[in-house]
Amino acid sequence: MATPPKSWRSSSSRHQLAVLRRQTPRPTLEPTDRALLAAISRILPRSRWSCFLVRPETLLRWHRRLVAGAWTYPHQPGRPPLDEDVQQLIIRLARENPRWGYQRIKGELQRLGVQVSATTVRTILRRHGLDPAPRRAATTWRAFLRQQAAGIMACDCFTVDTVSLRRL
Repeated sequence: MATPPKSWRSSSSRHQLAVLRRQTPRPTLEPTDRALLAAISRILPRSRWSCFLVRPETLLRWHRRLVAGAWTYPHQPGRPPLDEDVQQLIIRLARENPRWGYQRIKGELQRLGVQVSATTVRTILRRHGLDPAPRRAATTWRAFLRQQAAGIMACDCFTVDTVSLRRL
């Protein structure tokens, strides 16, 4: 009986392997399983690694991740939030003093011993719907005339006409 050609045998065995791979599902490994296999791979010599279900490169990658995870620290995203009391103080200063800008509020807080940047003041005021300094106070005619009343009275009532008709 004649033996089949070598190319036919290799394609036949490849086909059988493909059929077997479809029939048996690939095992799902949890992170603890991966860590255990990576730890065992460090103990066993490389000549015995053929007993593992995965390639040696995969084991080495898992081991690198395991070691890297032990030496990394959890990341804290961004700066810590500002205390609620300080935020309320910033909002109160902005509402009670509508002409104060970010820098002025920052300066007043520094006098009180609170270290905060002008950018933080701006962020907090924007978050609470307060506009920048000139636009924060909606000046009505009534408010404008009340603010200017003393100057208007001084101009209108306290003028003196001299003999030469000069007004002082």
